[in-house]
Amino acid sequence: MSDAALSLRHALATLAYRASKSLRGATPAFADFRASETSRTPVEILAHMGDLMDWGLAMSRGTPKWNTSAPLPWDREVERFFAAVTAWDGYLAGPEPLGYEVERLFQGPIADALNHTGQINFLRRLAGEPVKGESYNRAAIAAGQTTFEQPRPEAKYEFD
Repeated sequence: MSDAALSLRHALATLAYRASKSLRGATPAFADFRASETSRTPVEILAHMGDLMDWGLAMSRGTPKWNTSAPLPWDREVERFFAAVTAWDGYLAGPEPLGYEVERLFQGPIADALNHTGQINFLRRLAGEPVKGESYNRAAIAAGQTTFEQPRPEAKYEFD
């Protein structure tokens, strides 16, 4: 595996860790919360994040194709997102060469999904369901760790 692929895998593991924390414990009502009449709901944002991961995998394979998915129910959308992150990570862990520039794989789908994870965190706070902050540089993040189940942070590194 190339250093570039390993870096992308670590970025995906970081995304999975942060997204898991943002999504964990959200109430069913949160999925449809709107900050304003024109803002996306959390489930719409999460569906877009799943599409970003599918796009990143397609780009990595050298067949970039965008798909806009209709949002699924919240629990299924959470599952779809983490399945898509894991599928992309699995491709990166394999022997196939990258079909797209590493910089574009990061600056497009990964960076966009990290941004949307922050939006979900912000919406959690507006909806009265805040997520604790964390010193993420101390988090137990490792390449290949891309499922919803993530290590819990040490209490001394979390804060309100």
